[in-house]
Amino acid sequence: MNAEIIAIGSELLLGQITNTNAQFLSKQLANIGVNVYHHSVVGDNRARLIEIITQAQKRSNLIVVTGGLGPTKDDLTKETIAECVGRSLVTDKEALFNIEEYFKRRNRVMSENNRKQALVISGCTILPNDYGMAPGMAFKENGVSYVLLPGPPKEMEPMFINYGLSFLVSQLEKTTKISSRVLNFFDIGESQLETELLDLIDNQTNPTIAPLAKDGEVTIRLTVKYENEKEGAVLLDEIEGKILAKVGEFFYGYDDTSLLKEVIKQLKDEGITIAAAESLTGGLFSSEITKVSGASTIFKGGIVCYSNDSKQSILKVPDEIMEEFGAVSSECAKALADNVRDLTGATIGISFTGVAGPNKLENKEVGTVYIGISVIGKKTIAYPLKLAGSREQIQSRSVKYGLYSLMKHFSKGGNIK
Repeated sequence: MNAEIIAIGSELLLGQITNTNAQFLSKQLANIGVNVYHHSVVGDNRARLIEIITQAQKRSNLIVVTGGLGPTKDDLTKETIAECVGRSLVTDKEALFNIEEYFKRRNRVMSENNRKQALVISGCTILPNDYGMAPGMAFKENGVSYVLLPGPPKEMEPMFINYGLSFLVSQLEKTTKISSRVLNFFDIGESQLETELLDLIDNQTNPTIAPLAKDGEVTIRLTVKYENEKEGAVLLDEIEGKILAKVGEFFYGYDDTSLLKEVIKQLKDEGITIAAAESLTGGLFSSEITKVSGASTIFKGGIVCYSNDSKQSILKVPDEIMEEFGAVSSECAKALADNVRDLTGATIGISFTGVAGPNKLENKEVGTVYIGISVIGKKTIAYPLKLAGSREQIQSRSVKYGLYSLMKHFSKGGNIK
């Protein structure tokens, strides 16, 4: 079954509300193995609605429509779809009774136009509305299944789960499921990742492989269709193994994890503490760490040493380093990391120094960054970077690279202890 989801409402096109219904329905349909190939949004206009329904009938055998079932003149969904499929509208007595009772319970007078909400397409399966007035509808015509749902999510979601799903399952010859696994990568661009995996992408069938860039990172969504859960897991494991054999050095975690979550987990698991000295990033690293509940168990503290004076007076960077190499240097980054670790008694010290822009500093180009990592009992390392972007992007990416450098430091150097 190949589905199309159509959201109706001019307020969606005007940006007054967000179309969360499409996301919800896509996930629900994937769970029963229904392919969703198209999302559409159309305003409260009969001609445009007829056009989009006609188009959907040609390319989909399931059309799910949300919105436009209300009492006002611009609620045109069921009238228009009834016209498109050659059926009439009839009053559903139970729906009308429920609407009348709704107003009685609230001691309000029901206006005549509310009767319109009890009109349904003849011959349809009624989908009761347990949280509103307008019922939903489901039916099949000329090989195409239709499901009409109200627009408000608080009405639509329970209606679909409690009543709509059972109708759709009854239409399926066999019930398959669709699930996904997301692989997260850092320090590799989307184009490079795709190039490395081109043979796998070109020959994909089931599972499918979909790279996606996001905020300086890249994810790969693996999607598998299966009838048996064990079979689906095996297929995902097989393709994941082939991917990691090619680009595994850039992989850091699954699904909705993040560099921050992974680093904090590593620190907690090892009983390791960390402190930060921040020049370039101005406290951004410390801010990110402390967003996570329970970070106090691993984060000793941070010092924003934005000026050269603070680097020397608070973190005791030697004069000779500042004079010979400058603040934007690997030598300064290592000294900052060492000294913030000593000052706080942390296991690890991390430092950020560099040029965020918009102008050069110490004759160093914008985007020049040094990240220092000092581990008690180990050799201190400074990671040099050349980053692009705006001032804010360079600062944000420096923090991510700091987290990534910590992960790589762990994996290359073994456990800190």
